[in-house]
Amino acid sequence: MIPEEERKIREKFNHKTWNEIKTNDSWAIFKIMSEFVDGYEKMSRIGPCVSIYGSARTKPGEKYYELAESIAFKLTQRGYGVITGGGPGIMEAGNKGAHRGGGASVGLNIELPFEQHDNPYIDHDKNLEFDYFFVRKVMFVKYSQGFIAMPGGFGTLDELFEAITLIQTKKIGKFPIILVGSKYWGGLIDWIKQTVVEEFSNASTKDLDLFTVVDAADEAVDIIDTFYKRHHLTPNF
Repeated sequence: MIPEEERKIREKFNHKTWNEIKTNDSWAIFKIMSEFVDGYEKMSRIGPCVSIYGSARTKPGEKYYELAESIAFKLTQRGYGVITGGGPGIMEAGNKGAHRGGGASVGLNIELPFEQHDNPYIDHDKNLEFDYFFVRKVMFVKYSQGFIAMPGGFGTLDELFEAITLIQTKKIGKFPIILVGSKYWGGLIDWIKQTVVEEFSNASTKDLDLFTVVDAADEAVDIIDTFYKRHHLTPNF
């Protein structure tokens, strides 16, 4: 038996004994499998979509909320649906624009202790719930024809760099990655160019071509459209 005081400390810091870890890991495999199966089945029926990332803290009426909504709306007019993380902020704006445009509005929700809750603009049959970030990230990558990164925090950066890495290492096919907001992303891009590429040679110059920075909704949508027209594809491939 674990003493009561030690048990409380473990609960507070989410610490488990080695036997508890092994037992939980064994059962978690089934939960992970079920999330993959459910995600694959539902997402495979949705059709071509573009993923939109960004901060959950962005409020309606703010510049990038309105810009994300506009981008999502314009994407639906070109035949694409929209995938977001399903929560508030930029995610809500993306789903709102897709809903307004009559396109598929997909939400990949994750259970979090703060910030995350379903937004009301997700199609009822396209609202997926996940416990595991890595399963959710697979769905973002596997079923997206493009990534649009609006200003966001660590979660947005995580998704962005994972997509860039997968394309860079040829684990997935190349598709458009668009960063919206040159003022927001400028410092990061300068650091990548000057420090990561030029000073330390930890990436190549051609890796900088894996993404594009824009400031307008039409620019973002046109890049995606042009990419697929160049490959003689349409949103119905």
